[in-house]
Amino acid sequence: MNEMTPEPAGSAPDGTAVHRWTLERAGVRVKVLTYGGILQSVEVPDREGAPANVVLGFDDVAGYAGCPSPYFGALIGRYANRIAGGAFTLDGRTYRLPRNNGPNCLHGGERGFDKRVWDAEPAADGYGVRLSLVSPDGEEGFPGRVEVSATYALDAAGALRIGYRAVTDAPTVLNLTNHTYWNLGGAGGGSAAGHVLRIAAGHITPLDGDSVPTGPPAPVDGTRFDFREPRKVGSGYDHNFVLDQGGSVAAELYDPASGRVLTVTTTEPGMQLYTGDHFDAGPFGPGEGIALETQHFPDSPNRPDFPSTVLRPSEEFTSETTYGFATA
Repeated sequence: MNEMTPEPAGSAPDGTAVHRWTLERAGVRVKVLTYGGILQSVEVPDREGAPANVVLGFDDVAGYAGCPSPYFGALIGRYANRIAGGAFTLDGRTYRLPRNNGPNCLHGGERGFDKRVWDAEPAADGYGVRLSLVSPDGEEGFPGRVEVSATYALDAAGALRIGYRAVTDAPTVLNLTNHTYWNLGGAGGGSAAGHVLRIAAGHITPLDGDSVPTGPPAPVDGTRFDFREPRKVGSGYDHNFVLDQGGSVAAELYDPASGRVLTVTTTEPGMQLYTGDHFDAGPFGPGEGIALETQHFPDSPNRPDFPSTVLRPSEEFTSETTYGFATA
């Protein structure tokens, strides 16, 4: 039987109590904070059976609150990635959002879901935790009252599944993801640039200097964005990859030194590869973690040619991403 139990984990900056939930199954141990829905740690064994935490983060809530911009391990919403100019038009009405990333709105604005304290309860199968919150109409400029949940659960093989659900009482836009940085050699163990990565994506969305798409997806053939065959990650990536098939294997990340392998499957159409080159605070240096953010494309509310992120009252938003662990 899973020994998942919530425990006090300090307080958010506004004084709200925060709890930590620990999930354990099949040799994998996961810790989740109700603050920001943060994936605080994921302990998995290497090829010799030695466990280590493979995600970047902090020991306490104060660490996350004091270093918010890298979004370590957090649930992102209402809109992951960028919305150009901090504005979008829906059903003939223009909505203005915070410009917290140059001219753009990034990851839901100044106080996105990553800075909220989520309600929590055990998941139905006993091997997970269901986080939920209500985002009121007008929060960070977004329309509609949105009820959202994210369930973290471990399956019988020890794979971590994150399942998202949301409903709204008025037309809105929604794009959710988890912003974990992975270092399969162990958090704090140095650069992840030597990891080997494969991404099932024949296209990316080309970007301008403000990291906003400039046009339709472009092929990766002959470019540094071609990860269809495994190769070392390197640095200099903060780009959305257009996945070939939703629901299939989106990416595989491998650390030759430890033998750990991470496999990512998702129902989402895109994945943001970010190599963490701009860490400017906290204990981690540039390139010490790799983010693989499954999501819809950046600036989709302003791009009718991209997969839609519009959610209407008659619909339910659902999405699922699974992180599987193995050794080689």
